[in-house]
Amino acid sequence: MRYTTLIDVPAARQRVGDPGWLFVDCRFDIRDPARGPRDYALSHIPGAVYADLDHDLSGPVVPGRTGRHPLPDRESIIRVFSSMGIDARTQVIAYDESAGAMAAARMWWLLKWAGHDAAAVLDGGLSAWTAAGLPCSPEAVRRRQSAFVPDFKPHLAVDADEVVAVLNDPGWIVLDARAADRYRGENETIDPVAGHIRGAVSAPYVSAVGPGGHFKPLPDIERFWDSAMGGRDAEHTILYCGSGVTAAHGILSCAYAGKGMPRLYAGSWSDWITDSRRPSAR
Repeated sequence: MRYTTLIDVPAARQRVGDPGWLFVDCRFDIRDPARGPRDYALSHIPGAVYADLDHDLSGPVVPGRTGRHPLPDRESIIRVFSSMGIDARTQVIAYDESAGAMAAARMWWLLKWAGHDAAAVLDGGLSAWTAAGLPCSPEAVRRRQSAFVPDFKPHLAVDADEVVAVLNDPGWIVLDARAADRYRGENETIDPVAGHIRGAVSAPYVSAVGPGGHFKPLPDIERFWDSAMGGRDAEHTILYCGSGVTAAHGILSCAYAGKGMPRLYAGSWSDWITDSRRPSAR
């Protein structure tokens, strides 16, 4: 069986040590970027490798020209996936602290963008794993190098110009996956400009996450996306956030709900505000 969106802890635990499966620890703290690799070194799911949001799952930041987590170029992500030992037969399970964390969804989205469908996120993350009493390990892991063969899906990502082109088209909808207060411009502590893309609708990614750190029941997520998309399909829905990471979490929950994969504006708000001519609102 292939897992393509979410996997729960009972199913995942049975595959620890399976050479055809790869667990990827994606823990990351935006305010303390060294914390993720430090926590991985202390304890992680046995056999898991580590993927760093800044260095493995993002491209170089160019101040004033890119967002905070630009997409890596194709050659770079091929090298990263190959170094992890991912090939066409590998089932990848990305995990984070909990279902509400973000970087595991970025790993999942990058694999989908590169054409690797056998990728899922561990529901509940490491918190659910340890709550189930399952073992962790401090042992660093290096997988045998593979030759990752991509089949890129360029339509899954859009740039700022493509967003501008559809802002006034009622057949499209642009959704902001950040917290509602950041959308309103009331609590901006990360980016230098507060507000949102003019015409975008608030759709916080945490709407899919339950209080226990797991994804909400599927019917609840389905209702959320039916309301957020307003009758549009995924092909005519664009998600963005602050830097293209939590928006990937939103895309994950949308795909889990069976609605397809909306397009990701990977540069997101931190890229949008590099050009003051782009329409913004508060």
